[in-house]
Amino acid sequence: MNFQDAVKLCFQKYADFNGRAKRPEFWWFFLFCFLVALALEVVSSNISWVFSLATIIPSLAVGSRRLHDTNKSGWFQLIWIIPILGWIAMIYLLVQPGDAAENQYGEVPAN
Repeated sequence: MNFQDAVKLCFQKYADFNGRAKRPEFWWFFLFCFLVALALEVVSSNISWVFSLATIIPSLAVGSRRLHDTNKSGWFQLIWIIPILGWIAMIYLLVQPGDAAENQYGEVPAN
């Protein structure tokens, strides 16, 4: 999956918390949100905040789907609330390889 496909898919599944997402889908979308927010911050911090608020739902949705791919509940995203140690734990969970077989959250994603 390339950058454009990942961003397009995440916006198509704007609020879809079901299913699974492979690592590239999550990390390309994360990079997109980070770079756009950074660029908009140069223009105006208010515009950057609006963009960040507009992309929080798809970010949580793709994060949930990514955790589903590792056979974990999307509720694990609440670990983000814990400063430093929670962030490290979440990054560790998000970089794990996905299950190669079907799990309780669905079939293996195509890309």
